[in-house]
Amino acid sequence: MLETGLQSLPNLTVQQLEYLVAATDHPTRAAAAATLGVTPSALTQGLAELERRVGLPLFERHGRHTELRHQATEVLTHARRVVAETRDLARWAAAQRSGSAGVVRLGTIDAVAVQHRAEAIRAFHSNHPEVDLHLTVAPSGSLLEGLVGGDLDLIVCVEPVRASEGVAFTHCFDEPLHVYAPEGELRRPPSQWGPWVTFPSDSHTRAVIASGLANAGAPFDVVAESNQPEVLREMVRLGLGWTVLPPVAGTTAGSGMAAARSEPVAHRHLVVGRREGSPPDPAADALAVVLIGPGAGR
Repeated sequence: MLETGLQSLPNLTVQQLEYLVAATDHPTRAAAAATLGVTPSALTQGLAELERRVGLPLFERHGRHTELRHQATEVLTHARRVVAETRDLARWAAAQRSGSAGVVRLGTIDAVAVQHRAEAIRAFHSNHPEVDLHLTVAPSGSLLEGLVGGDLDLIVCVEPVRASEGVAFTHCFDEPLHVYAPEGELRRPPSQWGPWVTFPSDSHTRAVIASGLANAGAPFDVVAESNQPEVLREMVRLGLGWTVLPPVAGTTAGSGMAAARSEPVAHRHLVVGRREGSPPDPAADALAVVLIGPGAGR
């Protein structure tokens, strides 16, 4: 017999992979089953069949709960990608059958939704009444997770420090970041700036801020965190520390703080993100063009 060295592929179904993603993302099997519209027993049977076809145990029991085994993370990564791409295909097929553009799920950081692209989003929504536009406002890290997981079709976020596998980014615009101090504490050299109230440690903007302050020769002693610029402004007004914000958030009348110097300490790059290999979606493509704006690109 001639041996080719090729190994037969496991006969996995998209439904089984969807069961795995749901069981991992929810605290109980019952909650996971409810989101999928199946019974807990059907979910458990589907997961057992998936384990049989993969040929490896995927879960381990801890008391009354089950957890994904560490060695099963590769299976979960594959499952998330297949489920997300299958959802893309299903939405595209539905739009083609109905002759409409269907649903576009957009995610942006707050500064984009409220300030920089608010009018563009409003105009798109008004000019495309056939498009069911869903808007999610969240930090950049959460938006990327939603995009990769298939919960969002299009995002505008701060460019991550490290490339995200399976995501294509297009430059949108750059935003300056300025140092703000409580009024009366401005005349200090950078080596005496701070302490700082700033974004959480997993924030893309915080990574840009940390790099900019290091280049300026300023220490970065963080004493408080918040994702909300208005909360950071209030912390500065109360004298808890200094902060770094874009001008649209920092130059607010009556904030009790002022820019420590005229030039920005850094710039954050805002990008439009799409999943690589997604089926064509005319509505999402049109919205991306509106969000990127004229003359974009670096």
